[in-house]
Amino acid sequence: MMKFKLNLLALFVAVSFLPASSAFGESDAKGNLRYSITVSKFQNRSNWSGQWRLADTFGAILTDSLQQSGRFIVLGEKDMRREAIAEQDFGASGRAAGGRKTPKIGHMTPAQLLVKGEITHFQSSTGGGTGGFNFKGFKLGGGKSKAEINVVIYVVDSTTGQVTASKKVVGEASKYSLNVGFQDKDWGSDLSGFKKTNEGKAVEKAIDQAVKFLTAQLEDIPWTGSVIMVKKGKVYINRGEREGVSKGQKFIVGQVEELRDPDTGELLDEDMEKVGEIEVIKVKNKIATTRALSGADKIEKGMTIMLP
Repeated sequence: MMKFKLNLLALFVAVSFLPASSAFGESDAKGNLRYSITVSKFQNRSNWSGQWRLADTFGAILTDSLQQSGRFIVLGEKDMRREAIAEQDFGASGRAAGGRKTPKIGHMTPAQLLVKGEITHFQSSTGGGTGGFNFKGFKLGGGKSKAEINVVIYVVDSTTGQVTASKKVVGEASKYSLNVGFQDKDWGSDLSGFKKTNEGKAVEKAIDQAVKFLTAQLEDIPWTGSVIMVKKGKVYINRGEREGVSKGQKFIVGQVEELRDPDTGELLDEDMEKVGEIEVIKVKNKIATTRALSGADKIEKGMTIMLP
């Protein structure tokens, strides 16, 4: 009986570590224009505490899922960016060796969208079985286990600081008969291990909903760029492969006028006066070279580009 239990455990571990297919295929994201986004620290309001850090783990998996979706330029969290700024300040202080690899001030990518959220409910329970088997940190038992997580996601416009959208997402997962886990393990530092647990599967289901919700918000957010140089009949723009720009893509070019509330100074809207249209002929990581399809003599440095 002992040999059978060990073989069953080995089989489960082998199956668990097989690579899972991504929920977002490469072909789905190819050619889509991308928006910069950062995930702020999530708050755990569920009054649940356990062997792993629920809020930090949720934020880390959400960041990874946004990166894998191919629709976003995912930036580091606030503490990571603060450390990057400290390195830039140190590099500019004169106390560090200079060179091309020294972090430069003024090169950090700003976030267009901020994502934050609150975990309002989390429950993990096991029942319907007795006994169990332990071997070198693994716990094997029977019965039914269920996990559920409820999270409220907020999308914040970094320009205005306003919450532009919010949604409650729910993830549930259940397993019967076989219940395998690790004891005395901090899953906050081992995401691959956490994802294999019942709790991890519930979290991933909630995150799948969150990523779909965040992606859907992009339809209402203007995608823009700027002309950085006009030279020898070519127009250079500050958007490239990183932002999803592809060869043959077309944009309109014009001068944008901001419409502000005269009482508060708040930005109410933007109005573009179109002067021409451009087509991408060459793409690099952060810039693209285009040719003017119309208005070549009117397009100037600093003008705004956007989709037709």
